Amino acid sequence: MRKIVKVSKNIFFTFFAMILFVTIAVFIYHNYQKGKESSLISEGTPVDFNDKEINVYSEGSGEDTYVFMSGSGIAAPVYELRGLYSKFAKENKIAVIERAGYGYSDVFHDDRDIDTILEQSRKSLMESGNKPPYILVPHSVSGIEAIYWAQKYPGEVKGIIALDIGLPHQYVTHKMGMVDSLTVRGLNLLTKMGLHRLVPSAVYNPEVIRQSFLTDHEKEMYKTLSYKQFFNDDMEQELLQSYNNGKKSVTLPIPKDTPILFLDAIADENENSKYTKQKKEDYEDFAEKLLKGDVIKLKGTHSIYLYAPDEIYDLSMEFIK
Repeated sequence: MRKIVKVSKNIFFTFFAMILFVTIAVFIYHNYQKGKESSLISEGTPVDFNDKEINVYSEGSGEDTYVFMSGSGIAAPVYELRGLYSKFAKENKIAVIERAGYGYSDVFHDDRDIDTILEQSRKSLMESGNKPPYILVPHSVSGIEAIYWAQKYPGEVKGIIALDIGLPHQYVTHKMGMVDSLTVRGLNLLTKMGLHRLVPSAVYNPEVIRQSFLTDHEKEMYKTLSYKQFFNDDMEQELLQSYNNGKKSVTLPIPKDTPILFLDAIADENENSKYTKQKKEDYEDFAEKLLKGDVIKLKGTHSIYLYAPDEIYDLSMEFIK
């Protein structure tokens, strides 16, 4: 019996030592790679915020400026959204805001309050040469900012093309619970240790690599930037503050004068789910309160910009004009 206990202890300590060794090795490699990745030359215009910078990528020309706002955790928006915004840029001016912690922007380590985020976006656009009014193109969690923008500065928002966004009241109604909060914090901690580098498919979207809208060099930059920025402190706080940020918007009147096109992404396997039906109902309820609002179903996953860029462009042009 003692021999079995002794052998078990040896196995346990050997296993623990191996895990510790691998973790330390990954952590060292992670910080080595971060040092190399910090020298990346950005695509866009950096805007200064007290020694921190936010990157804005601009392209094209035209009467309207379409502002693309990525969803949560999209670590390299300039690359991941290119398949969509490049279609708009042929006849319009476009701008891609890389929020603090995203893409070529610095990590700000602030509380990610919605007023802070919005004022950073407004200043970044103005100082990068993109003047209002704008047509906002938010995806997912950036729907909170887009609607709040229209509520606070209606003269700056000509319209919103909402790509499967989360509505402010949804983040209030479905407040993040303890388990979800711990999961977010835990993921951030694992990222700081560099363990995300062991799971590439969780760091960047393989569909971006599979498609052809990026060159081979741009695909490598996309991967590199994704590893560098994946689930950093700003991304963590953005999710943890989603309830408070949504609540700020909910307390204001709905921006009924702002035209909003809700593009509702529905995957085949989720078509009849309770979540899908509720999301559609929420979009329709919101649209009915606007002077001009519409809800259109698109077939595809939440990252709908990768699966229906032509359809999104055509619907947007028809809605705005």
